[in-house]
Amino acid sequence: MFTGIVQERARVASFEEGRLVVESGLAAAIGDSVAVDGVCLTVTGRENGRLAFDVMAETQRRAKPFGAEVNLEGALRAGDPLGGHYVQGHVDGVGTVRSVGDPVWFDADPALLRYVVEKGSVAIDGVSLTVSAVDVRGFAVALIPHTLEVTTLGALTPGDEVNLETDVLAKYVERLLRSDE
Repeated sequence: MFTGIVQERARVASFEEGRLVVESGLAAAIGDSVAVDGVCLTVTGRENGRLAFDVMAETQRRAKPFGAEVNLEGALRAGDPLGGHYVQGHVDGVGTVRSVGDPVWFDADPALLRYVVEKGSVAIDGVSLTVSAVDVRGFAVALIPHTLEVTTLGALTPGDEVNLETDVLAKYVERLLRSDE
């Protein structure tokens, strides 16, 4: 479980044959969970300021390709403040930047958009954000200067892909309300 409060913007050293290596100062040990651009991955190697992760085919199919830089967040521990919202690190799909500015608009598949509501929570590349508007194609978020500076979101341009994780509570509510199961 994560909060969507990015702890570090890290450079990708390599990504080959399902093995991702990032340069990181996070105090993560082998076996720890780390959200990498919103994807929950297990640390499988740590050496010389680098963390290594094995990335499963399912993750590669569902999430966007890793770029030159990624957002990192260590797993939430008991007693840690919950500054964002509950983020599982289970990417629901990929969205596309429609426009940048104030606000930033993202296009999303209707199957994901059904779980996005104005003033609700969404994780974009692992960053916990509040939805400021929704239309038939997607949704908007307002990004403060701090978020633009400390995450990879400040470098977004129209057409860029982003990892999206909708609010897990909406998915549970829908499941509970379905009468056919």
